[in-house]
Amino acid sequence: MTLTGSSQTLTVKYVIRARFEIEGVVEKPDVVGAIFGQTEGLFGPELDLRELQKSGRVGRIEIELHSRQDKTTGTITIPTSMDRVSTALIAASIESINRVGPCSAKVTLEKIEDVREARRKAIIDRAKEILQQWTIESMPSVDEVFKEVAETLKAAKVQKYGPEELSAGPDIANSKEIIIVEGRADVVNLMRCGLYNVIALEGAKVPETIKKLCNEKEATAFLDGDRGGDLILKELLQVTNIKYVARAPRGKEVEELNCKEIFDSLEAKVPLEELLKHRREKPRVSVPAEVIQIAKELNGTLEAVLLNENLKPIERLPVSQLAERLQQVSGVDTIVFDGIITQRIVDIASEKNIKHVIAARISEALKPPLNVQLTTFSEIFGD
Repeated sequence: MTLTGSSQTLTVKYVIRARFEIEGVVEKPDVVGAIFGQTEGLFGPELDLRELQKSGRVGRIEIELHSRQDKTTGTITIPTSMDRVSTALIAASIESINRVGPCSAKVTLEKIEDVREARRKAIIDRAKEILQQWTIESMPSVDEVFKEVAETLKAAKVQKYGPEELSAGPDIANSKEIIIVEGRADVVNLMRCGLYNVIALEGAKVPETIKKLCNEKEATAFLDGDRGGDLILKELLQVTNIKYVARAPRGKEVEELNCKEIFDSLEAKVPLEELLKHRREKPRVSVPAEVIQIAKELNGTLEAVLLNENLKPIERLPVSQLAERLQQVSGVDTIVFDGIITQRIVDIASEKNIKHVIAARISEALKPPLNVQLTTFSEIFGD
């Protein structure tokens, strides 16, 4: 399925469908506003709905609603062209919405449709028809050719490896060097390009088989160029002895790369020592101790603290309410929050004469502000 918008063409992979119940009467713009407002800043810029729509990875959000007896019910439909991990995170973010305007709300995910599944079924059915007709019209010798090709394909079939039955190439046991990827589709794609010493993690938690292989062989982690790949790399660095790290181009998945892109990415792999050295050398920004302590307490909470010019806390609130609250409150000198500094936050801070904004990350698409100092947790923690 392909959706065409004003500036982007979206090839839909998945469609998120959710239902909502609201205690009160609201309109469609109220629901859309809650979706954008309460999901903003929860994760990195790769999962910010506004930026995803601008880049064409999320399509038009459709809302259907009905109001009756002071209650509003309806559905939310969001088409995406992202990977499964990112789509699941967007769906979970939508379920976290608890207010629409002044009214309490509950959002429940109904399902995530795989649009490509219907296409695959239609293609398979048509292929069966073609094969049947081809068999009828072909010479008898074609049967022998088919058997020979089938045996060749069978030899390169994806195997199950280890107690966890991880998807792997046939050379994983005998190779001194291995390539670790995220999922089965990645294994299939690398094998298509002649790389058979490949094995999949098949989940965010690193299996014991992968840990053991990394101790016995020279392992390269080849991960998607998205937020999901970032998180998996962080986990691998903590529990395995990988030697190299390779990444797909930013915004791309390993499963969708062509052979040239695969070999280019592996050629550009970075030794683990170099990667860790770069992280250790990240400069540390001088920030008052009380602000650093607040940042450490907020890390991982998805919450924000507003401070006055004496660095005394004014208010603590969820990040989802931060932009709206900043427009209402006065006397704020510094904001510290566990989220991403977006253009909207910077614009409000500039307008309200807020001098310092400290957060987990900064949006890549940000315009440099003139009167607001932006700082990340990694810069003040020095890690």
